[in-house]
Amino acid sequence: MQTNITGHHIEVTPALRSYTTEKLQRISRHFDHVISIDVILKVENHKKYAEGKVNVAGTPKALFAQSDDDDMYAAIDSLSDKLDKQVRRHKDRIRGHHASAAKRASSG
Repeated sequence: MQTNITGHHIEVTPALRSYTTEKLQRISRHFDHVISIDVILKVENHKKYAEGKVNVAGTPKALFAQSDDDDMYAAIDSLSDKLDKQVRRHKDRIRGHHASAAKRASSG
């Protein structure tokens, strides 16, 4: 899994980079088909934003989430929770779809 972390109006320090990478490792533990994760950390008007896009194999669209908070670390935590939830839902949809197709094939 490739992780790209960029900053707009903020310098991405090694501490921010390692914290973000550590939080996003949870996503790859839940689903093996993650190709890449792109994270943009922004500061606008004293508000911290974290945006993330997860590219998953076999899916034409990327999974996207955005979070904002007064603290950058809290925004990253919220972003990782949102992306993790979307990836788990995506995984359940794929498994549910294939399970029902196998059931129809065996009964027919």
